[in-house]
Amino acid sequence: MDSSEIQAIKNRFGIIGNSSGLNHAINVAVQVAATDLTVLITGESGSGKESFSKIIHSLSSRKHGPFIAINCGAIPEGTIDSELFGHEKGAFTGALDARKGYFETTNSGTIFLDEVGEMPLGTQARLLRVLENGEYIRVGSSKVLKTNVRVVAATNVNLLDAVNHGKFREDLYYRLNTVPIYVPPLRDRGEDILLLFRKFTNDFSERYRTKPVRLDAEARDLLIQYSFPGNIRQLKNIAEQITILETDKELPISIETLNHYLNPVQPSSRKALVPLRSGDDNATSFSERELLYKVLFDMRRDMTELKKLVRNVLENEKYGGDILKDHQELFSSLNNAEPVITTPTLEPARLLSPPPSRTVDLDRYSDERDEIEDVTHVTAEEESLSLEDKEKEMIIKALRKNNNKRKYAANALGISERTLYRKIKQYDIEE
Repeated sequence: MDSSEIQAIKNRFGIIGNSSGLNHAINVAVQVAATDLTVLITGESGSGKESFSKIIHSLSSRKHGPFIAINCGAIPEGTIDSELFGHEKGAFTGALDARKGYFETTNSGTIFLDEVGEMPLGTQARLLRVLENGEYIRVGSSKVLKTNVRVVAATNVNLLDAVNHGKFREDLYYRLNTVPIYVPPLRDRGEDILLLFRKFTNDFSERYRTKPVRLDAEARDLLIQYSFPGNIRQLKNIAEQITILETDKELPISIETLNHYLNPVQPSSRKALVPLRSGDDNATSFSERELLYKVLFDMRRDMTELKKLVRNVLENEKYGGDILKDHQELFSSLNNAEPVITTPTLEPARLLSPPPSRTVDLDRYSDERDEIEDVTHVTAEEESLSLEDKEKEMIIKALRKNNNKRKYAANALGISERTLYRKIKQYDIEE
């Protein structure tokens, strides 16, 4: 097709843009429209895949037949078979009457299955039968019905990955992918972004009866370089927001104003919307020191909490009092009012400013860390001894209560006889 024919198609279906990827996709759609081949349209969400399904239907021999677009991801798994293929009366709870499915009502027409990658595996098997033989069966019926429907599918996920993970049938993938059409994302369409933005702002200015907004040179460059994760939908929303919220239409929109609408929380992969100072060694080293302070304060707070926990445990143990007496110096700090330890907040503004002069007693933090290791080691050792003593005591009691009969003693303890035998050997218990 020459450029004039492609432009005529764009004007008819309201497609705006001149990028090579867009023109190629339109060319493929026009060529395949005259056939009855199954088409798989791929592209990111919001890139305009449904427009290509309408091109294929309107230029085909089925243009006088029905056309229906179905979002497979929006239909619950339990009802999608009924929606697509129909059901008989009483087929399931709530099926008060027989119902025709979309493949029956759109006979001789075109069905556009959007988000086909979300279709359940059971429904995929039914769809494969329709594509291969034109046959389907209503839910709750055994009668085979015929349909003459062209299927155009679309997805924003990688179906080959879904096939490899067992989420999509391989045979259905190749059956759908007879003719692939790739719709490029908005970020790869260059100057098309400005054309679409101008179209949207003009439309919204007419709707809201206000002057259309304009962008200055820097704002136009930023708009072209932005990643647009939401593609055309996102650009349209931004155009509407700017048209409504910007009251001074005489001045062009600056890069600072546009930055506000492009949402710096999701910056462009090509250009940072909020530039950060780079090459500043002082800022980097200060950031590292702040992180070091945070780690040290966290260690001190955790050590204090660990001391409290160990003391509470020892106070309730049989021999804990003796241990506390032997380690009075270790727990003496808990008897006094402990200062509130707060973790310093890392503020972006401070990270870019010169570091304040401060000193950190690293030796003190090193000593406290050693204390944590000592306390943890002592606690774990004492707990291990205590558990072993209690386990041995319970085994002895169970054996005496059951007249040294291991089977009954094991049942009383809730363990196997083999485990009991091993424990008797381990603790050298005399029977």
